[in-house]
Amino acid sequence: MKSICLYLQMHQPFRLKRYRFFDIGRDHYYYDDFANDDVITRIARNSYLPTVETLKEMIESSDKKFKVAISVSGVVLEQLEMYVPELIDALKELAKTGCVEFLSETYAHSLVSLSDIEEFRVQVKEHDEKIYALFGQKPKVFRNTELIFSDEIATMVAGMGFKGVITEGAKHILGWKSPNYLYNSMAAPKLKMLLRNEKFTDDIARRFSDTEWSEYPLNAEKYISWIAATPAEEAVVNIFMNCEALGEAQPRESGVFEFLKALPQYATAAGIGFITPTEAVTKLRSVDALAVPYPMSWTDEARDVSTWLGNRLQNEAFHKLYALAERVRMCEDRRIKQDWNYLQASDHFFFMSTKYGSGKSAYSPYESPYDAFTNYMNVLSDFIVRVEEQYPTQIENEELNALLTTIRNQAGEIEQLEKELKSARNEKQTARAPKSKTAKVVKEKELKVEVAVEDVKPKRTCKRSCKKADLHEIRLVNVLKRHRLLTDGGGKCFQTHGAAVIELDDRGQHMAVDGIQTQLVDLQLLQGIIGNFGGNGTVALDLREVAHTLEKAVGNTRRAAGTRGDLDRAVLGERNAQNVGTAAHDGGKLLGGVKLQLQHHAEAVAQGGAQLSCARGRADQREFGQIDADTACGRALADDDVQRVVLQGGVKHLLHRAGKTVDLVDEEHVTLRKVGEQCRKVALLFNG
Repeated sequence: MKSICLYLQMHQPFRLKRYRFFDIGRDHYYYDDFANDDVITRIARNSYLPTVETLKEMIESSDKKFKVAISVSGVVLEQLEMYVPELIDALKELAKTGCVEFLSETYAHSLVSLSDIEEFRVQVKEHDEKIYALFGQKPKVFRNTELIFSDEIATMVAGMGFKGVITEGAKHILGWKSPNYLYNSMAAPKLKMLLRNEKFTDDIARRFSDTEWSEYPLNAEKYISWIAATPAEEAVVNIFMNCEALGEAQPRESGVFEFLKALPQYATAAGIGFITPTEAVTKLRSVDALAVPYPMSWTDEARDVSTWLGNRLQNEAFHKLYALAERVRMCEDRRIKQDWNYLQASDHFFFMSTKYGSGKSAYSPYESPYDAFTNYMNVLSDFIVRVEEQYPTQIENEELNALLTTIRNQAGEIEQLEKELKSARNEKQTARAPKSKTAKVVKEKELKVEVAVEDVKPKRTCKRSCKKADLHEIRLVNVLKRHRLLTDGGGKCFQTHGAAVIELDDRGQHMAVDGIQTQLVDLQLLQGIIGNFGGNGTVALDLREVAHTLEKAVGNTRRAAGTRGDLDRAVLGERNAQNVGTAAHDGGKLLGGVKLQLQHHAEAVAQGGAQLSCARGRADQREFGQIDADTACGRALADDDVQRVVLQGGVKHLLHRAGKTVDLVDEEHVTLRKVGEQCRKVALLFNG
């Protein structure tokens, strides 16, 4: 049974706006939105929408015996989504009939098959993913831009898994053979070839409304009779054309849509059916292998690629563009990727063609091919600058590709390790949640602070390594380190500046850089008594000079400082020489302190590098006011698996005695907290 394989193509480029030399480096938007909207809307109204409606009617009226293939480029799909979304919906309805096959092609309707095999694969894959996302079909037959085909392209297409390819039945390839058979590629024997029948195609696409044509007017009955008159062994007649031929080249008034609607009826009467390309390459047998050593196309008498690459202007632009291919593939910038696709459209090179003279072409928006070249090269120059800003030309492509591959691999490894670390932390927190320890001391009236801790291994975020002796000390770390109530005393400590704040038990915690945390501590301010006998309330006994020279009295902040003639100053005297002459608070207002109870007693350990025992002191006692020279640093810890809890800031001297003024804590590192006035309901330090 003889069959007709009808194929229609939809494509329109993103047209460029007038882009001057002085716009290079300043304006990165290249497109004429008004022209693009106007052209695609007009063509959709005159051609695409009426054609889709006609095809659907033909399918329904023929009881689904009529079948058709459609190819839609990726760039025209983007324009339809923006300007004519109803056509996308109409194509989806057409796909649901099961009588329409969507073909594969390059996303940008580009000439990339003549230049870069890797970019060719990328574009075909991108197009097929777009077709599947919109219409739910995975293309099995390939149709290249302008039906360009060669043995080299055949190898690429076959390697991508396609069963067949649609191309031109060029006379210089066929010779005496007929295009109405199924052939296969000599370079890729498994790849079947469907060849366009030029005569039957142009009868509709070019001559249908030509009043000077000898066969004018053409009707469906006459047309089907011509096909039926071909030799019986010629199994398939391939009619491939641009969809714009229906409604644009051949206007609606010519009756072209009524002609199409009548075809299934007369074809059925003549014993002729309709077949899709996939059905053709699957059901029909190849009669011969064809060799195509040089690229051919369906344009002009020569049937070659000279329409797009026939002069020096076109070749200059072509090679400049595809010299960027490898670097653009490395790029992750969405805008660059998008512009890359739009600039590859074959139409831009067609506008530069001089085959039809140096004047204005009926299909070109430019006054001449030279204007088209100048405008395109200005745009391309700006695009090159943008690409080179990300990937400088001083670095070779191979070196750059290797570096980016390494970076991507490491990024993947880091992401995987972060997931594993997060999972391990969650498991650890779940396992240790019941083991949290709470040391509850005194609960009097106004202020309550809870510091939750767990024993964790040190993290290597410190600045230098600690000595092993230091790691065995058992002290509290970072107790109210940033609060105005307490100051930095002279006791031995490990600094935690710059550490991150994390949420623990719904309370803000200031994480120690070496992973050291305290036991749970309750801190209360005792109720003072009436009187004006006390001096300044200190929070540490061994206060020394601080980085800044500003000093102020501290203590009970709910009252003003007392005068210098306080009784206890006169009687008891001043204990610290560096604080002589400062104003004192009423020491009688505050007779109390903080009681800290550790669940583990201090251990006597070997003396560290910055640890000297005082006279009659314990082994863990250091020299008064001695500077710690061996604090944490960026080198590896001396012993990673040593558990550590450290008491920082000389807490053992906290508020043991009244009557002392303290040095100011650097205001840059002080965390202000609001204390509530209501009895026994005080804002917690870390609740913010």
